[in-house]
Amino acid sequence: MTEFRFPEVERYELDEALPYSFQVGRRGFLKAFGGGLAVVCLAPVAEAAAGEGGDADLHPQGGGGIEAWLHVEENGRVTVYSGKVELGQGARTVLRAAAAEELRMPVDAIDVVLGDTAMVPYDMGTWGSQTVPQMVPRIRQAAAAARAMLGQLAAESWGCDASEVEVSDGAARRGDAVLAFQELTRDRRLVGEVPADAPVTAPQDWKVLGHSARKAEAEAVVTGRPLYASDMRLEGMLYGRVLRPPSWGAALREVDLSAAQAIDGVVAVHDGDFVGVAAPDSFTAARALAKVRATWQERQEHADDRRLFEDLRAKAVTGGGRGRRGPMRRTEGDPETALTTAEVTVEASYTAEYIAHAPMETRCAVAQWREDGGLDVWTSTQSPFGVRAALASGLRMEQDQVRVRMTAAGGGFGGKGNSPEAPLEAARLARAAGRPVHIQWTREEEFAWAYFRPAALIDVTIGARRDGKLIGWKFTDYNAGTSSIDTPYRVADKEIVYYPCESPLRQGSYRALAATANNFAREMAMDELAEALQMDPFQLRVSNVDDERLREVLFRAADAFGWEEGKSTEGRGYGIACGIDKGSWVATCAEVALDAPDAEPRIMRLLTAFDCGAVLDPANVENQVVGAAIQGLGGALLERVGFADGRLRNPRFSSYRVPRFRDLPRIDTVLVDRPDQPSLGAGETPIIAIAPAIGAAIRAAGGPRHRGLPMA
Repeated sequence: MTEFRFPEVERYELDEALPYSFQVGRRGFLKAFGGGLAVVCLAPVAEAAAGEGGDADLHPQGGGGIEAWLHVEENGRVTVYSGKVELGQGARTVLRAAAAEELRMPVDAIDVVLGDTAMVPYDMGTWGSQTVPQMVPRIRQAAAAARAMLGQLAAESWGCDASEVEVSDGAARRGDAVLAFQELTRDRRLVGEVPADAPVTAPQDWKVLGHSARKAEAEAVVTGRPLYASDMRLEGMLYGRVLRPPSWGAALREVDLSAAQAIDGVVAVHDGDFVGVAAPDSFTAARALAKVRATWQERQEHADDRRLFEDLRAKAVTGGGRGRRGPMRRTEGDPETALTTAEVTVEASYTAEYIAHAPMETRCAVAQWREDGGLDVWTSTQSPFGVRAALASGLRMEQDQVRVRMTAAGGGFGGKGNSPEAPLEAARLARAAGRPVHIQWTREEEFAWAYFRPAALIDVTIGARRDGKLIGWKFTDYNAGTSSIDTPYRVADKEIVYYPCESPLRQGSYRALAATANNFAREMAMDELAEALQMDPFQLRVSNVDDERLREVLFRAADAFGWEEGKSTEGRGYGIACGIDKGSWVATCAEVALDAPDAEPRIMRLLTAFDCGAVLDPANVENQVVGAAIQGLGGALLERVGFADGRLRNPRFSSYRVPRFRDLPRIDTVLVDRPDQPSLGAGETPIIAIAPAIGAAIRAAGGPRHRGLPMA
């Protein structure tokens, strides 16, 4: 067993093999700026290593790769380029604001290009709440460097010192003399690198950052102009469908395409273990697929959700393991001895079911082969370069022959972190048909064949003195992962263990990864300890927390919520939970109404205090907190994947329950702004305290002590 470390080991999908093995392939990126001023941000060498396999021009010899760039065009407009993508989290808005702040320009004069592999620098993917901490500082530095270079160009034109030139509102100024950006960049082709010490605007001087901005392309969104992959219509385009196995793990033995091929306009393909059809319309494609005759060899034994957690414990990988998938342990002090001296001990096991990402937009892609043998793909993904690499590998091509363009996205939540399936399917059918092909998964396919948030079994033992001081801690996670696995509470003697397991289902990233399950187990155990000690749950926490920022969100949440010791009554309960994840701090209070101990709880109110450093856009951060609360309600109360006999039991929204409007409580947010601190991502951390706060409130209202998710 290796020494404990904190990688996000639960990104299982990044290690997966390609979804298909194809038998044939091709070989086949030209990147150029027009005139103007281009400023590039070079990544440190260590970070660039993550992009191994990318383009040589994006990863210069002897240096780091390009993280982002900014282009002042000959018409005076500014375009920001980044490999991150927009999934509704506000990436386009905040990156535009970052450039506008440093260029002293209106945000509407700045365009943002994201997720087009032919136009943007390599990026591993949009996940882990990394867009703001990774990209905003680099874009600010690039914009500040561009402003300095434009000022220098103007100074040279006027024969003065650059300190005499002011750059703002798309122009350089010196007294009454004005040179617009287009005048400074016309007929020029300038490239500059961002110096490591490029100065940026101090927070107290911000005019754009730190304020709520109108969402980029807001008008286009509300008028329905953004193009989703499902909206794509190319000349001569066909609609594809793919043959799926009757159960997970079934192997294709024989296939007969003749009946499908007899339908006018249908193209049918059998290539390796891939079988698909394409037709002039989706109805004909479905009809053709139904006529494909296939013989499958199904597995003899399958997992069953009724014995899920027993199977996880029995199939834990306790030794060896491959790479970062091996078990990990960290021990400080002597927890075994400490626990024997504890005056009060809580020992319990907590569980979390597999849950689906359930995005409103199912996987979708459009593929078109070019005359030069290259491939163009439009799709919704969190990793355009990952999709490009998968296409090149699966179709035996060079990566520079594949262009992937990110379309508008109808949800991701980690489920589209590595999602090459639909693009590969569309590309393979398009190659056979000689025409563009559109693939859109059905809702049932999305539920059954995408990956799930890992299930979790977590054993917790906590020992404390009568006054509430923690003296011993043991925490063992089976399968979920290591995100937020360490305790934020002060305890000298502790042991933290993670065991990967042989998962019966395909699993991978989900909003906040394993932090939701780990935080649920830890915070519910703390609530059980508070009950055993007959101590206020808020007081138990703050008395064992040294981290000042965690203490701050706890106090801010309790104050805004109106927390009072002993306030809970039979039928009306209040709960509190906190946590640290992705370097940010959160505390949530919940109010629950319960008509009877065994009745379905009604969530009346949620209040979250959140500290993610400097708040760049208050409205957008608040939207992230509210969105996390709503999604967290599903995992806390409703969502679970049922499975048996190699099949999903509930592959549609009628049987897989997600939060609906009638389920939503009042949701309040308290943002702890720290302009003197780096800005951190806000998309994931707020979800981790929702379930334990609700669970504590249910218990306080006279309901059961829940130790498993979902709780309703």
